[in-house]
Amino acid sequence: MTEDADTGRPAATVVVVRDRADGLPELLMVERASTMAFAAGALVFPGGAVDPADHALAARIGGALDQDEAAGRIAAIRETIEEAGLGIGLTGAVDAASVLRLRDGLHDGRPLGDLLDRHGLGLDMEALTPFARWHPAPFEQAKRVFDTRFYLARAPQRQVASVDTTENVRLFWSSAADTLARCDAGEGRIIFPTRRNLERLAGFASYADLVAHAAAFPVEKVRPWREERNGETHLCIPDHLGYPVTSEPMGQALRA
Repeated sequence: MTEDADTGRPAATVVVVRDRADGLPELLMVERASTMAFAAGALVFPGGAVDPADHALAARIGGALDQDEAAGRIAAIRETIEEAGLGIGLTGAVDAASVLRLRDGLHDGRPLGDLLDRHGLGLDMEALTPFARWHPAPFEQAKRVFDTRFYLARAPQRQVASVDTTENVRLFWSSAADTLARCDAGEGRIIFPTRRNLERLAGFASYADLVAHAAAFPVEKVRPWREERNGETHLCIPDHLGYPVTSEPMGQALRA
């Protein structure tokens, strides 16, 4: 599928959440390699572009879901396996070894659908909860424009996340608030959509609370715009989609 200024390139990303008994839930963050064309060196959630094989699998197993939505969920699952070695949304005899076999096959260029059939596994599309959808306007400093669906998913048990060392160079678990504090202290970089989403995710006590919050707001395309406020240009987003902070001075906003 081609990318243009109006549509952007379809993509999907997933906020993988693990509950903690002694604190706020932790989210999986990955650091993009400095050589990547998009968000180089930034901290992001696992994710990437939706590819034709995701659409082909969506047509086969998507059920009642709109095909673009089903393909987005499949891409989010696939990218999390590739980038972090975690098998969210998998069904069947799933263990750490089977997820690593899927990861190896994906890295070799095999379609996820073929790998699932080979290993007797399936997908639970309902394991992903729609959270947001961002489609930034093609401002001049944006290298690429993606139409990205964001999902929430519970971290699978008895699996250990591991970095892929190609697209990403580091991963870690952290509460949303701690990741924001780390970046504010100069220990990481987050682009505008990631910052807004981390602010929205901060403060919830559990994965269940996050899912309930997501259900309380519509998933509409977030298309930031420029606006003069008090003599300064701000990058702004709508105020009815659950985001506690809806603008940031353009001079401070980090874009991909």
